[in-house]
Amino acid sequence: MKARLQPYESLNALQRQQVEAIEVHKAQLKFSGDIHGALHSLLSRPGPGVKGFALLVEDIPVAFLLLKRPPALPAWADEHSATLHALQVDQRAQGKGYGKACLQALPEQARQTFPEISALELSVDADNEAAIALYASFGWVDRGEAYKGRIGYERRMSLTL
Repeated sequence: MKARLQPYESLNALQRQQVEAIEVHKAQLKFSGDIHGALHSLLSRPGPGVKGFALLVEDIPVAFLLLKRPPALPAWADEHSATLHALQVDQRAQGKGYGKACLQALPEQARQTFPEISALELSVDADNEAAIALYASFGWVDRGEAYKGRIGYERRMSLTL
């Protein structure tokens, strides 16, 4: 599998249309949101605080994610980090390792995009055991903090760069 994490702004018009067609399973929507919400976060107020990335396989987007920094950094995050949001793998491409490919490529892409950061952080629903296990397998550490999120309790995880 030849996959690469590509900044959204460098995608061509066809690839941007293909990103807009990414769909996640209904059961995953409560965790990741949909692509329209993610693109709204990216495009409604363009600036240096939100960056989007598509995972391309043979130049076709199969997954999408956002990274945030100030002024879009969530209140729960450390100011020296970037936060991961809206990781979505198209339902037609799930089960092929593309979520893992995103997480594998993410640290280097984050360092290139935000050289001033020292860590990545995320917030994951406490009952999303599959996601927690996946993140942990890539070196993300549960910070031991839970807080009330939009759909229940969430755990904070971090990855030192």
